Amino acid sequence: SRRKKDKHNLICTSHLEVLHSAPRSCRHGDEVWPNLFLGDMFMSHDKFGLYQLGITHVLNASHGKLCCKGSDDFYGTTVKYYGVPANDLPTFDLSPYFYPAAEFIHQALTSGGKVFVHCAVGVSRSAALVLAYLMIHHHLSLLSSIRCVQQKRWIFPNRGFLRQLIGLDQKLQDDGLNEPE
Repeated sequence: SRRKKDKHNLICTSHLEVLHSAPRSCRHGDEVWPNLFLGDMFMSHDKFGLYQLGITHVLNASHGKLCCKGSDDFYGTTVKYYGVPANDLPTFDLSPYFYPAAEFIHQALTSGGKVFVHCAVGVSRSAALVLAYLMIHHHLSLLSSIRCVQQKRWIFPNRGFLRQLIGLDQKLQDDGLNEPE
């Protein structure tokens, strides 16, 4: 299976090249897909700012970590909250959260809501979950998903998350559920 490993490394390299080529500027939050916002913990704490954007759902990809506290109590009854207790480490397995997070986003958007997905900085954990959503529900390849999000925001999932997303991409392609690279 050396050939498969070489292909995996080549794909990983091509994804890293695309990630490295994007401009490196981030605001606290950006609309990366219609009604889907990606941002940092600073914006997640700005309840009035989220209200002004019409945010109805918050997905916290760093639930319980550092200063990224969040709950239904914090946001009140007008915002639905979903917390993912992820560490931003290449060894952390984020993949069990790909489908539940994608479903949370999908349900919110198809019911007319607006979603804010965040972690501490808004470039790795939360970005990985947004990429998974685009792959699962919009049938984009990983590379297309990265390019789509990078048109609006600089992202850089850590190498472990990138490998897990490559695995998801391969599975979806094998199942005929997303576009080939």
